[in-house]
Amino acid sequence: MELNKKIAASLLCLTLLSACKETKKEDTAESNPPATAGYETYLKKEDFAAKVNGKETGLYFIEAKGIKAAFTNYGARVVGLWVPCKDGKMTDVVVGLNSTTAYQNATEHYFGGTIGRVGNRIAKGTFKVEGKEYHVPLNNGENSLHGGIKGFQDVVWNVTQPNKETLVFTYSSPDGEEGYPGKLDVKVTYSVTDNGTLKMEYEATTDKKTPVNLTNHAFFNLNGEGSGTILNHEVVINADGYTPVDAGLIPFGKVEKVAGTPFDFTAPHTIGERIAADNEQLKNGKGYDHNYALNAAGTDTMRHAATVTGDKSGVVMDIYTEEPGLQFYSGNFMQGKNTFKSGGKDDFRTAFCMETQHFPDAVNQSAFAPILLEPGAKYHTVSEYRFSIKK
Repeated sequence: MELNKKIAASLLCLTLLSACKETKKEDTAESNPPATAGYETYLKKEDFAAKVNGKETGLYFIEAKGIKAAFTNYGARVVGLWVPCKDGKMTDVVVGLNSTTAYQNATEHYFGGTIGRVGNRIAKGTFKVEGKEYHVPLNNGENSLHGGIKGFQDVVWNVTQPNKETLVFTYSSPDGEEGYPGKLDVKVTYSVTDNGTLKMEYEATTDKKTPVNLTNHAFFNLNGEGSGTILNHEVVINADGYTPVDAGLIPFGKVEKVAGTPFDFTAPHTIGERIAADNEQLKNGKGYDHNYALNAAGTDTMRHAATVTGDKSGVVMDIYTEEPGLQFYSGNFMQGKNTFKSGGKDDFRTAFCMETQHFPDAVNQSAFAPILLEPGAKYHTVSEYRFSIKK
C-alpha cells in the first residue's frame, strides 16, 4: 500500500510538471503569434534596435479600442496597422518589414514612410524660388521623386510618446539637404482613436522660403498583409477631375474630367475592372499612379477623399484630408523582391497607396496650388484614415 502511494505521488508530480511545461509553451506561443492572430506579429523590438548614421532606431506601438499600429523612427514609418475585419479578427492592413535592416536594404524605399520635403515628383529636379534656381537629385528617371535620394523615409527621427494613443516624430532638415533651401523643422504626429481612426498631423517651419509637400506612403491591403491581389478591392474617389501626366509621370499642368474614362471612381469600381483598358494614361502609369483633384470640402475643412473596401475582409477605409489631392497608386512596380513581416512577398499589385498631397510638380506649375512655405509661416495639414466594417 505504501509503495502504491509513492507511485501515485510520483505520477502526480510528473503530471503537474508536464502541465507547467505545457503552460509555459503556450505562453511563449502567445508572445509571438503569427501575423493573422490578434494584434501581434513576429515583430520584435530587438530587430529594430539599430544605429543609422549614429542615431538609434526602435519599434513603437500605439493603440486604442479596436485599432493598433506599429511604427519605427527610421523614416517615421507605419510598420503595421491592425483593425477588425468582418469575422471579428484583427487584420493587419498595412504591409511592412520586420527590421530596420530590412527597410534599409529593401528595393522599395517608401513602405509606410513619411515623405518629404516634397512628396511626389519635381520635373527634372529643378525649380526656382525668388528667381534662384535649385537642383535636387534625380532618382526617378529624369525627375526627382519623394524628396530625392535621401528623403525623409531614410532618416532617423526623434520620437516621443505622450500617451498610449500617440507618437510624435520630429526632424530638422538642414539648409541644403538634398539641394533644398532653408532649414526645415518638421513635426509629424500619428494617433489612433476609439472610433477606428489613424490620424496623421503634419507641421513644419523654415528659415528660408522652400517647397514643402508632406505625406505618408503606407501600402495597404485591406484583406491583410500577404493576402494576395488588391485588384478586387472596391474604390470610390470623390474627385471629378485628375491631372494627366506624360511618360515620366509629370502632370501637363491641367485638370481633366474623369467622366467617361477608366479614372472615374465617383461610383464604385474595383481596382482591376478597367486597369488593363487601352488608355494612354494607364500606359504611362503602368496602371493607376495618378493624382486626383479632390472635390471641395463641405462645411468641414476635411474633404472626404476616398472609400476603399476589402473584398474578402469587409474592411472599409474612408480617407479624409485637408489636402487638395490624392495620389492613387495600384502597386504597379511591386516585383516580389521584398519579404513582408508576415513572411509573404511584395508581389505585383498586392498593395495599393492613397497618398494625400498637393499636386505633383506644383513648385513648377502655376495652375496648381502653391507649396512654397515662407519663413514665419507654419505648414499644417491633417489627414485621417477611418476604418469600419462593411454592413
